[in-house]
Amino acid sequence: MRVLGLDLGSRTLGVSVSDALGMIAQPVTTIRFEEDDYDSAFEQVQTYIKEYQIKTVVLGLPKHMNGDVGIRGDISIMFKERLETLGVAVVLWDERLTTVAAQRILIAADVSRKKRKKVIDQMAAVQILQGYLDSQS
Repeated sequence: MRVLGLDLGSRTLGVSVSDALGMIAQPVTTIRFEEDDYDSAFEQVQTYIKEYQIKTVVLGLPKHMNGDVGIRGDISIMFKERLETLGVAVVLWDERLTTVAAQRILIAADVSRKKRKKVIDQMAAVQILQGYLDSQS
């Protein structure tokens, strides 16, 4: 069973998906939308939920380093509630430092700055999803 991983930003939504065994996360795409137009992001993510026959979504939950949930976290919680209307289970996953980890991986792989900017959100979604998958095994 495949699991979808999401990294929600104010203008982008990184998307990743697990393999059929639910062990390895891989990047899918970065959905771009007008700033704070979460309706557009929601509409687009539905296609991937249907395409991959997703039953579980892991959504990054932004937290401050002290563990508090701020406005970005509140937006993720509202997005989670919308996703649940599609009949999928949604797990909120602490996404602290996932973008930093994704950035380090891309730099180590010698990916150009221009290319990193295009794929950083989907790589952060991979980090979020892989963290979840690892916790399940």
